[in-house]
Amino acid sequence: MSGVHVFQLPTTGSLSFTDYFADGLDVYTTQISGATQARANLRAVLKESKHTDGDKDYLKLVKTLEEYLPNLYAIISCVASGDLVQAQEPVFSWRTTLSAHLFNNSPRLDLPTLPAELVFTLLTYAFALSNLARLNVAALGTYERERGISDVERKAKDEKLGFAVMLLCRASGLFEHVSTTALSGTEQTPSRKSNRARPPELCKEVASALSKLALASAQSLAIRKLMTKSSYDSTVSPGPPLPASHPSPGLLAKLHLEASALCASAESLLRIPSSRKHDMEVAEPLLLYARDSASLHDALARKWLGADAGARESNGVAVGFLGWAKRELETLRDGGSGGGGGGGGGGGKKEEGRDGRRERRERISAEAEDVAQFLRYYTRMNDTLSFQPVPSQAELQASVPAGRLAVAAKPFAPPTPAFGPGSVEYIRKHADALDIGDQKESSADGGQRGNPTTSSSSASYAGAGSYF
Repeated sequence: MSGVHVFQLPTTGSLSFTDYFADGLDVYTTQISGATQARANLRAVLKESKHTDGDKDYLKLVKTLEEYLPNLYAIISCVASGDLVQAQEPVFSWRTTLSAHLFNNSPRLDLPTLPAELVFTLLTYAFALSNLARLNVAALGTYERERGISDVERKAKDEKLGFAVMLLCRASGLFEHVSTTALSGTEQTPSRKSNRARPPELCKEVASALSKLALASAQSLAIRKLMTKSSYDSTVSPGPPLPASHPSPGLLAKLHLEASALCASAESLLRIPSSRKHDMEVAEPLLLYARDSASLHDALARKWLGADAGARESNGVAVGFLGWAKRELETLRDGGSGGGGGGGGGGGKKEEGRDGRRERRERISAEAEDVAQFLRYYTRMNDTLSFQPVPSQAELQASVPAGRLAVAAKPFAPPTPAFGPGSVEYIRKHADALDIGDQKESSADGGQRGNPTTSSSSASYAGAGSYF
């Protein structure tokens, strides 16, 4: 199981910036046309992705977005500085893919502001990065459990897994930037002023929740990367005691606890729009994914707390935690919500949703069997050697430590505008103008200083200036 949510990508309508923006001196005519072309390219790639079955070309989408964003930031910068005049309010059309809707028909929204266009573009960028990470992880398979894999091959795939972690950290930073910065410009959008419901994409809480979910996915993959060598050794010799290559069970428990806390916090934030009168509710598959991910990480944390206690010969505590983990995993396996990776609304197509649910069931079943094996081992040890009492669930909960992060969101740095204020060419021209001004001023000062010196030297002889 990849542990990464698959996002349904939005689509957007066509728009020409030349119909809405102009500059009196025709300085940016070519650049505005270029921005229109970059946006048309993005629209075409999103439309192509929507009609593509199977694996999509998320890398192409990422590159297209990275070409469009500098142009969009340039338009915004030029309008703010007055270099471009806005003839009329542009109306951008986007489909909301995070909202709950009937018949899997994403509603199309008209968004008459540049800040809203920026928000949807940045969100699409983050969706693409997250989906690209998921695609890369799926291509790796369960390589760490292949008995014939060499150390060189395993390390090469470890690097690819690390690349997926990096993509998710970038996506997390993008979502956070949308929540804290980009959405500030949409607070007074017409959707807020009218009775029309505001989509989840324009809610700060939703963007913050998506940042937490992306970071939790990165944490989950980082845990997997940490365990690849020990997973191979455990495949050869399964069950306790743990192999020497195994990372500290206590550390693994803390990492899972932090991932669970991120997912639980994200679920709470995702449910906020449903309590507001003029906000659209978030799609149910995304809510279920956040809830199930929190429950799964909770169960795995208790598994490793049990293994840690067993390694310290606290067999009674080990049996308590492992029994608790086993019950939670069985509940998830038998009565889970099925929000494992996609589906309608906030997920991908039906095929992607089915793949995500199948991966989820397979991983939970494997984890449940692993926990059951650990529980049998430590129950036998406790019943035959240590005879320690098994603490109650409340006592076990009181001993659960705080979580720990293994990764961090990568802060998003807006790209340099393609033209206008802030662009490389704009800064260079202004620097050249300043240099020319300084040179002229230096020349003028030199001339003024030179004339008195000349007259002074020529009038230095006796009787100079006295003519009869």
